[in-house]
Amino acid sequence: MDKIHMEQMYEKYSDTVFRTAYSIVRNIAEAEDITSDVFMKLFTYEKNFESDEHEKAWIIRITINKCKDLFRSFRIKNRITMESWQSYCETPEESAVMEAVMKLPEKYRVAVHLFYFEGYSTDEIGQMLGVKGHTVRTRLSRARSQLAKLLGEEFCL
Repeated sequence: MDKIHMEQMYEKYSDTVFRTAYSIVRNIAEAEDITSDVFMKLFTYEKNFESDEHEKAWIIRITINKCKDLFRSFRIKNRITMESWQSYCETPEESAVMEAVMKLPEKYRVAVHLFYFEGYSTDEIGQMLGVKGHTVRTRLSRARSQLAKLLGEEFCL
């Protein structure tokens, strides 16, 4: 992969990778490290992707796996800090929603992020996470219920 193609890939996917990682690990520095790791893996990957959708799904799957690796590592077992997301949000409403999403359990947080922020279908998310599409729909429903309690009805998704 040449330097120009690497730069294009980074521009295209870096925000998605960072936001996905942050939604799982809830730590900006760790999310940045994971983003770097994902792109190192992408840049050394030698096979071609069938489509842009396949490429993006592969990148998100790698991001999720890197997050799981981090949780298994010693340095994160006793520490997860909540950091400000406000620098990534444009309005106070976005900040409030993101803060509420970050309070959800991980399995709900990931489903919400991939569905609402990345635009994947429940079946696609299920494939990425290794669960059925119905399980993803249940997680989204439960996440919406919890978000309604946290944010009030005016913020309902």
